[in-house]
Amino acid sequence: MVYSFSRAKVGIWIQFRGCGVLDMKYLDRLLQHWRIRVAAPYITPGASVLDIGSADGALFRKIPTLRDSVGIDPDLDHLNLPKLPGITFYQGFFPDVLPIPRTFDVIVMLATLEHVPAESLDALASACAAHLRPGGHLIISVPSPYVDHILVVLKAVRVIHGMATEQHYGFDVKQTPNIFVPRNFEPVVHRKFQLGMNNLFVFRRGSSAHS
Repeated sequence: MVYSFSRAKVGIWIQFRGCGVLDMKYLDRLLQHWRIRVAAPYITPGASVLDIGSADGALFRKIPTLRDSVGIDPDLDHLNLPKLPGITFYQGFFPDVLPIPRTFDVIVMLATLEHVPAESLDALASACAAHLRPGGHLIISVPSPYVDHILVVLKAVRVIHGMATEQHYGFDVKQTPNIFVPRNFEPVVHRKFQLGMNNLFVFRRGSSAHS
């Protein structure tokens, strides 16, 4: 089993990501939907998408043209998940919870990477390479480091719930390409959004995954 060790390590960080989606406040939702709008142009209609950290399935609700897609989160909001044909949700850890080995056209991780412990990043990149088709897009959003200070204040005054901000450890946004390029991901886009407070990265998977 190629990923027996890697999957265990990836599962560790995913389980800490959930913040309780039922507790999300208006500003949380606004920022979530903004991230989805920025990512959407890189998702082709009809694509099969793996959303890692899917929360309440908002991405699939905002982009209802997807097919044969999967959302994974350890803290799914089962009562509010969108009931859409061709979309399946699994409560658990990537990639362990996927019932069969398969690949996707697009993998999405919005507001997720900054929660991943440094020692698990290589395993995450390998798992993404194994589950993305050649030529497929890996779409990631990562907040700029100074945003943590802003979120702490907003959370203190209860303007936001905060997507598990206590799990951030000062992830260096500039290191994002160094995590994925060695796994045969080619950088396509890096741009800032949300007034410079967030970063969008888009990578394209090469013709063969590196081990």
